[in-house]
Amino acid sequence: MDLDETGDAVAVMVEQWRRERPDLDASPMLVVGRMFRTVGAWDRALRGPFAEAGLGNGDFDVLAALRRSGDPYELSAGELSRTVLVTTGAITKRVDRLEAAGWVTRSVAEEDSRGRRIALTEAGRRLTDELMEAHLANQRELLRGLDDGERAALARLLAKLGDDLH
Repeated sequence: MDLDETGDAVAVMVEQWRRERPDLDASPMLVVGRMFRTVGAWDRALRGPFAEAGLGNGDFDVLAALRRSGDPYELSAGELSRTVLVTTGAITKRVDRLEAAGWVTRSVAEEDSRGRRIALTEAGRRLTDELMEAHLANQRELLRGLDDGERAALARLLAKLGDDLH
């Protein structure tokens, strides 16, 4: 992909569409295309500490959901599924990996013997706390080009876009 003088491949794509199909307004690509490229780059940049800890994709999401749920740091598979926004099947696979590594435990739910409660182990809590510090530092680094006002404005705009998804 060619880049324009600022190194913006998306701007080049939009200009190419303007040339080839002047009847189309390709300007939404300036936002959506840049967002996709940014999210992909951020995903790659943020994955390192999790991979170094031996966590697969989405494993940290489970640990973080348990940690932020508060003491005793446990949830049902259904609660985790709703919190992490994946299917209970995906939660089961993640919990299997995390349990094998000693980061979480499973127990029978007191209120329903068919259900299972997933809880952080002490080692899982320590790992999650360490990774969360690194994760937030990495996020701050990714946003270093924006001042506080710009970050707040972007957060508001993204929330507004997110409202349209419901």
